[in-house]
Amino acid sequence: MKMVSWNVNGLRACMTKGFLDFFKNIDADIFSIQETKLQEGQIDIDIDGYYKYWNYAQKKGYSGVAVFSKHKPLNVTYGLEIEEHNNEGRLITLEFENFYYVTAYVPNSQDGLKRLDYRMKWEDDIRDYLIKLKDNKPVIYCGDLNVAHNEIDLKNPKTNRKNAGFSDEEREKFQTLLNSGFIDTFRYKYPTKEGAYSWWSYRFKAREKNAGWRIDYYIISDDLKENLKDATIHSDILGSDHCPVSIDINI
Repeated sequence: MKMVSWNVNGLRACMTKGFLDFFKNIDADIFSIQETKLQEGQIDIDIDGYYKYWNYAQKKGYSGVAVFSKHKPLNVTYGLEIEEHNNEGRLITLEFENFYYVTAYVPNSQDGLKRLDYRMKWEDDIRDYLIKLKDNKPVIYCGDLNVAHNEIDLKNPKTNRKNAGFSDEEREKFQTLLNSGFIDTFRYKYPTKEGAYSWWSYRFKAREKNAGWRIDYYIISDDLKENLKDATIHSDILGSDHCPVSIDINI
């Protein structure tokens, strides 16, 4: 199966920048997006052959995730089982016969790490949630996880050490998730590959210089690692400040 995840940073804007061309060309079995920045009824998207699932934020023009699947899931849930996390449209879970598919737009810790305490609570709760799913069947977890795990995962690690997305606390939570029985698919396949990023600031010609961060992921439970065929970062695809990431997996 081919699975794709993309933070589109506003789906309506991305639709004018080639979203549908990429969507149709890559022909994914499951395609998930983050930062839709939509409310229900604000877009009519022409995607035949897919079941469509949306989770909107209460705040207009903010956050939001969606999943398009060629295969009808057994069950779909929105958010976590904890109310404080569920008004920002950050999570959708699709249950299939052989696995769970979870897509997320993880909260940003913000400038000065103003939201770090909330981010830490989110990290603990999403990890507990994923472990609970994993106890039942394999898990595929993807999205904009808003953390560059190691120094190899961003262009300027030294100057970003205490910034949102590369704080010690966020990186440690990510490692704790991996230690709980999950693998980072891209690093599993390409452990030493440098310059592989999925997000670039719109400032300072960052994308032109490839001064980016790898913060978009496919994480899979370790019982699926032998099924993983490849993991790809589509850095040539424009339309957002993020690029799509994908995996090919036998499942």
